Amino acid sequence: MPFLRTSLATFAALVLAGCSPASEPEAPETQPEAAIPFPTLTGELPAIVAHRGASGYLPEHTLPAFQLAFDQGADILEPDLMVSRDGVLIVRHDPYLSTSSDVADRPEFADRRRELMGREDWWVIDFTAEELQSLNARQVFEDRPQEYNDQFPIMTFGDFLDMVDGMQARCNCDIPVEPEIKLPAEHAAMGLDPLPILIAELEARGLNTEDSLVIIQSFDAPFLERLRPLTPLPLAMLHYGDAPGGDMNGYSLEQIAEFADAIGPYKGLLLNPDGSSTGYVERAHALGLVVHTWTHRDDRPSVIEGGTSDDELRALFALGVDGVFTDFPDTAVRIRDEMLRGE
Repeated sequence: MPFLRTSLATFAALVLAGCSPASEPEAPETQPEAAIPFPTLTGELPAIVAHRGASGYLPEHTLPAFQLAFDQGADILEPDLMVSRDGVLIVRHDPYLSTSSDVADRPEFADRRRELMGREDWWVIDFTAEELQSLNARQVFEDRPQEYNDQFPIMTFGDFLDMVDGMQARCNCDIPVEPEIKLPAEHAAMGLDPLPILIAELEARGLNTEDSLVIIQSFDAPFLERLRPLTPLPLAMLHYGDAPGGDMNGYSLEQIAEFADAIGPYKGLLLNPDGSSTGYVERAHALGLVVHTWTHRDDRPSVIEGGTSDDELRALFALGVDGVFTDFPDTAVRIRDEMLRGE
């Protein structure tokens, strides 16, 4: 799929050519390319991907969280997408709503609580897009700031794209986005297949083109296989490990490379406990797959035994990952800049 590889290389180059407002250290005009200390697939700097926005500081998937991420220097904004009862893409990570919204405090929705997937809760698929937009977002981690809860509404994918359009107009730059389609098989089984909804949204926005700065990701390999003939956009296969739902549907990296352009592995698949490489990045790069790993968090233990979150980032960048998803974009930008300066 050479045209897809070219598309993704262009995507990466544009991302790192100055879309971000963050100031990067100015290199001498004669600095050789080999001086860049990151063995990425394209030879460019690794991208900082804002995981649900700057979600370490503000409730995830809200306009202020995405704006803060951009202000902190993130290169790419990442929203997760669920589907509403009326077939609208909703910017949420979880299919249930109790932990990330004020739905439990809304008496008009009390009768919507039901059991699904082995859990009693309120579910995105039981609400219309308009109803979901009336809910306010909350911080999902109890040990993160709670003072911004109930201030910002839940967004549709259309709201998100409108926000990005506005940000691009203000900065006079291009902002890449990397949406993840959540639970596509489960949605399809309920009559809410996200594939035609996603394609229609992209087509309406003029984004289903080879030069659009959009990369689509999913944990569902058959979904990406269905999507492949319908879009020239880069596709990324997410990979958690051997757990059901996160095992690439049993496909090998070689099989994934037949229809995807990128791989999104959990960081623990890339690093041994001592911080050395497991060989995963090298294998993926040999197949032409861009590697965007997840998720760096300042406030969670490092996958490196006895290491800090900074140590983890340094090890991932040194491996040559092409992008890092993070809840704290400012930290990842700082570490990348320090490594560029040889610190």
